[in-house]
Amino acid sequence: MINNKKKPTRLRASATIRALVRENVLTMDDFIYPLFAVEGTEIRKEIPSMKEQYHLSVDMLSEEIAMLKSKGIRAVLVFGEPKQKDDEGSGAFFEDGIVQRAVREIKGTYPDMFVATDVCLCQYKSDGHCCFFSDKGYIDHTKTLDALNKVAVSHAKAGADMVAPSDMMDGRVGSIRHSLDAAGFDYVSIMAYSAKYASNLYGPFREAVHSAPAFGDRKAYQMDFSTSKEALREMRLDIEEGADIIMVKPAGAYLDIIRLGHERFDVPMAAYQVSGEYSMLYNAVKDGVLNKMAIYESLMAIKRSGANIIITYFAKQIQELLGEAK
Repeated sequence: MINNKKKPTRLRASATIRALVRENVLTMDDFIYPLFAVEGTEIRKEIPSMKEQYHLSVDMLSEEIAMLKSKGIRAVLVFGEPKQKDDEGSGAFFEDGIVQRAVREIKGTYPDMFVATDVCLCQYKSDGHCCFFSDKGYIDHTKTLDALNKVAVSHAKAGADMVAPSDMMDGRVGSIRHSLDAAGFDYVSIMAYSAKYASNLYGPFREAVHSAPAFGDRKAYQMDFSTSKEALREMRLDIEEGADIIMVKPAGAYLDIIRLGHERFDVPMAAYQVSGEYSMLYNAVKDGVLNKMAIYESLMAIKRSGANIIITYFAKQIQELLGEAK
């Protein structure tokens, strides 16, 4: 016999009651959309491995931002692909570098668009690595941090609202915070890629920015995906060094890590739904294997796990999905 005093389905009987008792709600304020800026003019070229995502030349960014704003997107994360790479990754911190020009274009046209920038060296260095190595093959932290400091300050000078170091170097958040403050950019925030795993889900992104390592892999500095306690140590260290926001990357396969960080720390938590996650879902929906609301479900799972901010390539579709979610 059913115990009518304990009947959970009463709170599922209609769309209205479900909405009234819903624990988590997605809004457009939750999302950041990644942009890929490239050299050249009049370029809006689809990335083969990431359908409906584009390489954009700087002159095309204003039009793109106008479209994004019309879809309710209020924040972007800018990546750059330089025309030339070198051993020092110098294109990452040139005043007229691709990201620097992209930021100036966006902020000059739409100053209310919140602009975060990726701070890393991989797509600017000839070897595709996020750091420099000593003659003995160990990470040269001093040289790497010096370069990252210059990158972050150059982005701030261009008008970035927030910098997002994605390199996973020890001590980089504190070093960047000190450099930003010393240069007069104490108001520029830092979103640290605190728990960035050496994931197999980055493949489409690496094709998008041509940043695959020329030798070896990135397991010497990105995290082993079998670990979880280490993620908490990384988050704690970044917070102690001055991170305003901490991030878990990837998102969908690491919901447990997002939850651990959300429960342990009192700073905002971001999660990056990466290129591999995007491509798998996109293709499954396109091929009719999944309903498009699977995209919404994946994003709700990230929010439910504790993320305040979700970086996703699906941001352009979310406004429509929100209208259909019941």
